[in-house]
Amino acid sequence: MAVLTEPRRGTDGPARAGSGRREPRGLLTTFLGYAVLVFFGLVYLYPFVIQLGNAFKTEPDAAANPLSPIPSPLDVTSFLRIFDGTDFPLWFGNSVLMTVCVTAGRVGTAALAGYALARLRFRGRRVVFGMVVAMMAVPPVVLLIPKFLVLNQLGIYNSYLGLIVPLLADATAVFIMKQFFESIPVSVEEAARIDGAGAVRTFWSVVLPMARPALLAVTILMFQGAWNEFPHTLVAVQDPRLFTLPRGLADLVSGSLGKGTQYPLKLGAALLATIPVAVIFVVFQRYFVRGANEGADKG
Repeated sequence: MAVLTEPRRGTDGPARAGSGRREPRGLLTTFLGYAVLVFFGLVYLYPFVIQLGNAFKTEPDAAANPLSPIPSPLDVTSFLRIFDGTDFPLWFGNSVLMTVCVTAGRVGTAALAGYALARLRFRGRRVVFGMVVAMMAVPPVVLLIPKFLVLNQLGIYNSYLGLIVPLLADATAVFIMKQFFESIPVSVEEAARIDGAGAVRTFWSVVLPMARPALLAVTILMFQGAWNEFPHTLVAVQDPRLFTLPRGLADLVSGSLGKGTQYPLKLGAALLATIPVAVIFVVFQRYFVRGANEGADKG
């Protein structure tokens, strides 16, 4: 027995010694990995810190120290001027109206079109899906002039209809929903049909609840895209009463306020414009992760 146990002790000893030598190297690798992540995280967040700091500065302090994140002294005059001296409340209301309508329209059309392309068999289905993919490859700037001509010809230029209607469908949202619907087992829909459910009832009561992770992801993306939409507003409206936040902020940056840099006012308005997107993203992300886990359990 002593002879049999000696080799095992001999073989276990170097293994333990080797694992002991690899442990400091693993800790060093982990430390370097976290250090790199922290560094790039700080590089990414620093512009937002600069924006936050300059929004609470006085005009002379912001002009003299634009890269300093610490306001000296702390001043909130810029935020008072945003609401008293600009059309920020009007821009905010227009952005809310456009974003809610566009997000609801895009999510609804993406769910219907995605399900039709994934499940329904009709002539030209591949051609339609190819057109959807092709639209994703077209740069939006290419469509600005044709979009203006169409809006002007239809008589909805410089109106809320012209601001909202052309954005109610999005090729990326349709693609995402179509790909997700194809991952749902067909047997689930077949079981619903056996129970007497029609195509609409199967889609609404069975398939759509299972697509909640994709719906939430599309909602986040479409809300963010609609809230930050700027090129479309350039060709859709010219009336200042129809400006959204991106268009209004661009008007401020272009010098509509008069002379001076006015960094605190401009950066304060930009800070207020980013708050709704950040709140919506944080709230929906929590439900998205929960829904994705439920979808994985069902799969």
